[in-house]
Amino acid sequence: MKKYILIAVVGLMGLASAAFTNAQAQKYAYVNTEYILSNIPEFAQAQEQIDKLSIEWQKELEEKFAEIDALYKKFQNDAPLLTQDMKNRRENEIIAKEKAAKDLQKKRFGVDGDLYKQRAEMIQPIQDKVYTAIEKKAKQKQFVFVFDRSDNSGILYADPKNDISNEVLKDMGYEPGKEQPQAQPQAQPQR
Repeated sequence: MKKYILIAVVGLMGLASAAFTNAQAQKYAYVNTEYILSNIPEFAQAQEQIDKLSIEWQKELEEKFAEIDALYKKFQNDAPLLTQDMKNRRENEIIAKEKAAKDLQKKRFGVDGDLYKQRAEMIQPIQDKVYTAIEKKAKQKQFVFVFDRSDNSGILYADPKNDISNEVLKDMGYEPGKEQPQAQPQAQPQR
């Protein structure tokens, strides 16, 4: 019986040792996707076009709401002179215009609105290329994990020698240019 226990313990120790060695052999790296995207001219151009559309649509909405506000102020000034039927018509007109403006706002800026669709159409393909390049580099260098060190990633410390952002950019045919943002040191908890 003691032989079986000894064999089982030795076997478990061997398995634990192999698992520990395997865990130590795993390679990992990190990238900063914000930095990578900021060095891709097509991304900047797409972002600029989306920003222009957003400003244009925002002005359109502001004009509509200003028109509604003017109608409401005129209605308040004219209200004492209007019959109840005329008041109801004007109120309904203001309500209809306000509903149309809110519907347009939702259409432009809503969850599945025009801005979201434009962003998906223009930026998503660029992001997909970046992720494909990261995956290709990870497979090439046999990384088990590639973390993203972009804003608020939760990584408190990462050795710069494990950053493959510039390699990914070069693989995609872009020249790294802008300085990478340095991670802000986290405040140490007081004891």
